Amino acid sequence: MLRELHIQNFAIITDLTLKFKPGLVVLTGETGAGKSIILDALSAVLGTRVDSGLVRAGSNQAFVEAVFEVDDATLDTLKPLLEQEGLLDEERFLTLSREIRMEGRSIARVNGRSVNLSIQSEIGAALVDVHGQSEHLSLLKVKSHRQLLDRFAGNSTLLQEYQKHYRIWSDLKDELLELERVQSSAEERADILRYQIGQIEAAKLKPNEEENLLKERMRLANAETLSRYAQSALQTLDETSPETSSVTDLLGSVSHDLASLAKIDAQMQTLADQAETALSSLADIAFELRHYSEQIEFNPARLDQIELRIDLINSLKKKHGGSIESVLKFLASAQEELSKIEGVEEQIKEVSQKIRQVKETLAITAQELSENRQQAANKMRAQMEEQLSLLEMKKTRLKVLIDQQEDDLGLPIKNGIAFDLNGIDKVELLIETNPGEGFKPLAKIASGGETSRLMLALKEVLAEADQISTLVFDEIDSGIGGRVGMTVGSMLWQLGRHHQVMCVTHLPQLAAFGDQHFKVDKKNLDNRTITQVQEVTGKRRVTELAEMLGSPGEQSVQTARELLSSVVKFTSTIQE
Repeated sequence: MLRELHIQNFAIITDLTLKFKPGLVVLTGETGAGKSIILDALSAVLGTRVDSGLVRAGSNQAFVEAVFEVDDATLDTLKPLLEQEGLLDEERFLTLSREIRMEGRSIARVNGRSVNLSIQSEIGAALVDVHGQSEHLSLLKVKSHRQLLDRFAGNSTLLQEYQKHYRIWSDLKDELLELERVQSSAEERADILRYQIGQIEAAKLKPNEEENLLKERMRLANAETLSRYAQSALQTLDETSPETSSVTDLLGSVSHDLASLAKIDAQMQTLADQAETALSSLADIAFELRHYSEQIEFNPARLDQIELRIDLINSLKKKHGGSIESVLKFLASAQEELSKIEGVEEQIKEVSQKIRQVKETLAITAQELSENRQQAANKMRAQMEEQLSLLEMKKTRLKVLIDQQEDDLGLPIKNGIAFDLNGIDKVELLIETNPGEGFKPLAKIASGGETSRLMLALKEVLAEADQISTLVFDEIDSGIGGRVGMTVGSMLWQLGRHHQVMCVTHLPQLAAFGDQHFKVDKKNLDNRTITQVQEVTGKRRVTELAEMLGSPGEQSVQTARELLSSVVKFTSTIQE
């Protein structure tokens, strides 16, 4: 429920903080005092679109913040979205805020984090249901009517079971479509795949093969040059001639001389050892170089083979991804696809059989859902008409239209019935406000007051099933008198046992039922109009009710006391 609402520089509100209690909360005050502005501010923080014209004149921006205490049912509804968006901080509380700037930009936040307005709106819809002269009333949305009827009928568990099988059917349908797509071009595609697979398999490619081939080609192509350099180096190192001595011989002579020096002067031993080590290393180099020279291959035939192999690899790379690894990956994919194609007919038979079985299960569950809806529809209609009669809408009649469409490809019911995620029924609530006018969609209702009373009747009927914890009613007393006002007040009060209910009203008979009562005043301060709000209790509340009755005279004060007394008596009886 809504615990706190803070408003800054919004229309004629400069700085206002309201703290709310459970039960029925009423807001009263003269027309134009700012009652509806408070609700507009609440709607803004719930994610509705607002105009920059609501920013108070002389200010750069308006700010609204609402703190909600979240019950278990609401938390279960919102938790997946909050976790997905990284917004779940304190599980029992949610803080929504909206910053509206003069230049037209607005910033929405949830628990201090910026979010898209659509996210804030989705969260707001689960927290508060605002009922008034707004085109966004949930009751006016036809898609909500089936949900309302299902809640009344107690279809939650059965609907979940149906939807589980519906998703299975949907996945199987997608699988069948893919198999049929594959089958439609199977022959041509299979021939192409067999050719590609055969070509790659015949090549017998190996990872890193190309790198090794390139190295071998380099050696074979440069065999003469490699041999010349190797022989030259070897001759210099270890082969003597009458004219010159080898490096090995020269270093050997140096090593011998240093060894002789060391025998006489011990401090030369280190140099002698280094020379000996160098001589040994030089011998190793000569050995390896001689071995390398002997291994140099002069093989033109092998070079031709390598060139052909590299050309083949390059051709396959060009076709299938640019590397041996990508060619081998394509091979695995092609083999898998060919396997599917070759077994696709059998797979189609298997999937089609599964679809038939799931549709039979869906048909049984859908029929049970539909029967429950048919039975609940008349009960809900009768109960709502009874409530509407108490609300001075005695001639109003309702109809819960449950429609089904034939579909040869639908569920196996009769000749086939169209179906979706919610069953086989299209549900719409129709209304006739005056006899003989005919039933019309709720969205065509002209009066916002009638819409609010209709919603009140619905909420009364659905009180136990409705999950939205905070309900807001604006202008619900439009067109009704004091006697009916008592009835509306008692209904709202009873709703307040299951929900937090906020109501803007001009009727003292309704206001008297409030568990919490706020008076909204408009005052002039420094030649500026501002809205002030104060919670009224005790004598101040009696005075406010007396003023709402007509005048603050003794008679009105006495009537106000009697009104409060009758409300206390009524609520005590209900609570007992």
